[in-house]
Amino acid sequence: MHGGDQVAEVLGAQGVHALFTLCGGHISPILVGAKARGIRIVDTRHEATAVFAADAVARLTGRPGVAAVTAGPGLTNTVTAVKNAQLAQSPVVLLGGAAPTVLQGRGALQDIDQTALIRPHVKWSYAVRRVREIGPAVEEAFRIAASGVPGPVFVELPIDLLYDEVVVRQWYGAARSGRSLGERAVQTYLKARVARMFRGAGRNPPGPLVDVPAPIPAPDRVNAAATALGRAKRPVILVGSQAMVAPGAAERLVPALERIGAPVYLSGTARGLLGADHPLQARHKRRDSLKVADLVVLAGVPADFRLDYGNHVRRGATLVSANRSSADLRRNRRPDVAILGDAALALAGIAAALPTRDADAAPARWPEWCDVVRSRDEAREADIATQAEAPAEDGVNPVRMCQEVAAALPPGAIVVGDGGDIVATASYVLRPDGPLRWLDPGVFGTLGVGAGFALGAATVHPDAPLWIVYGDGSVGYSLAEFDTFVRHGIPVVAVVGNDAAWSQIAREQVELLRDDVGTVLAHTRYDLVAAGFGATGLHVDDVAELPAALAKAKAADGPVLVDVRLGRSDFRKGSISM
Repeated sequence: MHGGDQVAEVLGAQGVHALFTLCGGHISPILVGAKARGIRIVDTRHEATAVFAADAVARLTGRPGVAAVTAGPGLTNTVTAVKNAQLAQSPVVLLGGAAPTVLQGRGALQDIDQTALIRPHVKWSYAVRRVREIGPAVEEAFRIAASGVPGPVFVELPIDLLYDEVVVRQWYGAARSGRSLGERAVQTYLKARVARMFRGAGRNPPGPLVDVPAPIPAPDRVNAAATALGRAKRPVILVGSQAMVAPGAAERLVPALERIGAPVYLSGTARGLLGADHPLQARHKRRDSLKVADLVVLAGVPADFRLDYGNHVRRGATLVSANRSSADLRRNRRPDVAILGDAALALAGIAAALPTRDADAAPARWPEWCDVVRSRDEAREADIATQAEAPAEDGVNPVRMCQEVAAALPPGAIVVGDGGDIVATASYVLRPDGPLRWLDPGVFGTLGVGAGFALGAATVHPDAPLWIVYGDGSVGYSLAEFDTFVRHGIPVVAVVGNDAAWSQIAREQVELLRDDVGTVLAHTRYDLVAAGFGATGLHVDDVAELPAALAKAKAADGPVLVDVRLGRSDFRKGSISM
């Protein structure tokens, strides 16, 4: 086997079902080897898309997703996506080609110091220098990516370690004899170098599936949290993406939250955990609930800008935080009960330590408090419904657009949010009906994730309806991937809210600085662009046309882009984050 085969053997042993890539000569043996072993090769139009796709696989399965990119610009193109995975705590294995080991530092094609570039954005990076290191290095990458606080890792694989030894010797001219003493010395050196590179190759069969257990919280910390919760009168639980990172987390979290019986706010990949209409789930006015809560549980949620750096939780409240990261556990606000470990296991332990309730008891352990939270939700829902009916100048009301999308979503649909203003609006309206059916960038707020996340989701759940909600700004990052959707037969429905602006920025910029410079786009017909790639393109100017267009999109055979001309809205005025 050549080195590419060895990489592929490990990928197969680790249960990798799809490898995301953009081809390059530095990594061709990996792609060929993986295809030969039944691994699906999904080739994209931009390397960032490949990493976003691997990130989505990681979020949906709890196991590392894998991307392979070529050297130099192939790797530099991934940096934003890798950083997004790091901040979202997604286990991603990035395989990068590299210039030949002999020629590195001598001006070879696409030769840069790749490990120095990528090191700040990954948990671990390793530059392979012997063929026999390939298998162990890739296996270690899977282990490190999934352990502790999950995150991306990088393995550099120079091209002369991936091809067959005979081919590599020919590259280096080892079969030719030099005439001069200097030429013979070079040939002797190259022969020795190749022999050292390949010594022991093929002697390391791939190991078993890497199984990284979730970090177990300390029982005394869990019991302390349960005791504090038992004394509370107005508790609130916040569950974030990190609570969902372990395989099977949803199966532990749902019964735990139901046994606890407190109001629950869900964010990130935890959205949909309790279904669309669970009586314990609260959707709106989270800040108002936190202001009066006497106990707050942060389950995989750091006290960052989304909680105003901990200031949303009133100072007199008891703060319980469960997190795999010791830094995030105490970020900006020191908890009264700090639980270092997996948040899903922590909540399961807290639930088990609480007094057992009658099987026929109401869902809420604190019914009066839950009624207060629910009444806030109902008031906000009524307000949203009113705003959806407001006329929008020169287009569709964005809230109404999201309502129509919500009504059109098939059961079990996976929704990808890629945008600023329109996706934030959609988060008020769309209700995923199950766990791991909502994907958004996460804390980094990265635009451009849409196509990659959809590609990854399609390989994990090929039979699930797949929808993307795009802003007209964000769709520009991955519009070319409609070519990828068409080539790989992925029947995604993408709805673009097109208001010809970077609205989330423009709204505040114009008010504060009286200038819209840099925020103005055109009412580009994105449906026509998608049609140029072979997809179905639909356009909507009036809200009355939208239900029929969405129905047609659902019935289409293959990828569809619905371009919806939006009117301007102040629905989210004043909501920009810092």
